[in-house]
Order: sequence, then structure tokens, then C-alpha cells
Amino acid sequence: MATRQTQLLARTLLTPAVGLLFIWMIVPLALTIYFSTLHYSLLDPGSEAFVGLENFRYFLTDPAFLASLQNTLVLVGSVLALTVLLGVPLALLLDQPVIGLNIVRLMVIAPFFVMPTVSALVWKNLLMHPVSGLFAWIASLFGLTPIDWFTDAPLLAVILIVSWQWLPFATLILLTAMQSLDEEQKEAAEMDGASAVSTFIYITLPHLARPVTVVILIETIFLLTVFAEIYVTTGGGPGLSTTNIAFLIYSQALIQYDVGTASAGGLVAVVIANVVAFFLVRIVGRNLEA
Repeated sequence: MATRQTQLLARTLLTPAVGLLFIWMIVPLALTIYFSTLHYSLLDPGSEAFVGLENFRYFLTDPAFLASLQNTLVLVGSVLALTVLLGVPLALLLDQPVIGLNIVRLMVIAPFFVMPTVSALVWKNLLMHPVSGLFAWIASLFGLTPIDWFTDAPLLAVILIVSWQWLPFATLILLTAMQSLDEEQKEAAEMDGASAVSTFIYITLPHLARPVTVVILIETIFLLTVFAEIYVTTGGGPGLSTTNIAFLIYSQALIQYDVGTASAGGLVAVVIANVVAFFLVRIVGRNLEA
């Protein structure tokens, strides 16, 4: 009886919190669905009218959608490749006993704690500026023409900025995994005459399979919503060259003032994110069960 009373008390205490969380999630979603079925332009207040699925048709058939979807996939895939491929050797280096290791680790991890807006401004004005940036100064030392990153290679510039922010995260996860590796396996391999490369390929790399999968899962979820770096550096341009799904929705809502199409785009983005998350979770589950 006491157990039932305890369970009833626990459910009673939890109900307000669960109800609040449910309202917190369901109200914005319900409003987004509602607005996605309306012709709702902020430039023409009072002319709202029900249009059914017309906003979805307009958003999905807009050439900007395919361009933004392609940019999103390129951005996510490139950042994942760079952070994982560079994170592994960085984690290997940080796993070695050297003087001042704690300071080095702190410096490597620090970019992850910089706000995206701040890092984008630093890269735009101090590193990639075609006249006064560090890269332009280095190019001039070798007699080369400085690159105007945000005009000649805008998407590559955004990829580098985002990769700089997320590389510490991948490094930290991989370093933690390496430190959990059983040292007896390495010592046994050394006693058998295995080289450092063989030890890395046959012992360290298989041990990193799970953390790499976790890095890919977490980074993908956040990289699908990259916005601040694009807004600060390129504004989605030139043209649509750096417009991703998140920036396209912003553009529809606050540049073209089309709330209905922006809401439809938001729901499309939710569906895409859930499809990607579904397959990633299945992959992660298989790796964790292996």
C-alpha cells in the first residue's frame, strides 16, 4: 500500500513538469503546422487565407531548396570528414606524455567554447580578409595572390570555420576513448614485434569505431542547423552558394516575409532531420551492439 501511495505521489509531482514540457513542444509545432497551411505574408497583413499544401509545393519545387539541400549535405559531410580525419591524429598526439600537456590540451579544446558568431567574425576579419587577414599576409610572403575566400570559395570558407569549431569536440571524444584502451594489449603487441603502424591499425583504430560513430551522430544533428557562421560571413551568398536549409527558412521568414512558406520549410527540415537521425541511430545501435 505504501508503495502504491509512493508511486501515486511521484506521478502527481511529475505531472506538472511533464505537462509543461508537452505544452512547450506541442504549441510551437501546432502553430508551425497551422501557419504552413496559410498564405501569410508580413508585407500584406490581414490577407491570411487557407491554401492547404500549396506552401509545401512552392518550397519543395523552388530551385533554392535543391541548392540549399545540396549545400547542407556538402557542409555536413565535409565537416564530419575533416573533424574525424584530423581528430584521430590530434588525439594520438595529445595521448603522448609531453611537458605542458594540460596547456596544450586546453588550447586544442578552446575553440569549441567560442560562440559561433565570435569565431565567424574572427575568421572573417582577422584570418580570411583578402587585404588585412593572416592568410593574405602569408600568401604575400610567397608572392602569391591572396584569396578572397568569401567570394571565390565561400562554401569552403564556411566549412573551414565550422570544422575549426567542431574539431576539438571530436578530438576530446577520441582522446577519452584512447585513454580507456587496455595498455596490456599494446605491450603484448610490442613484445611480439609489432610496429607502431600495425599497433594503430589493428588495435587502436578498431577501438575507436564506437566513439567515431558517436561523434558522427552528435555532430550531424548540430551541423544540420548551422546558421550563425553563414549569417555573419556570407549571408547565404554569393547567390545561393552557401545557403543551407536553416538559412533558407530564415530567408523566407525574415527577408521575404513569407511566414507560410517558412513554416512549411521548417516542417520539411524537421522531417529531413528525423530521417537522418533514424538511420544514424540504427547505425550507432549496430556498432554499440557489436
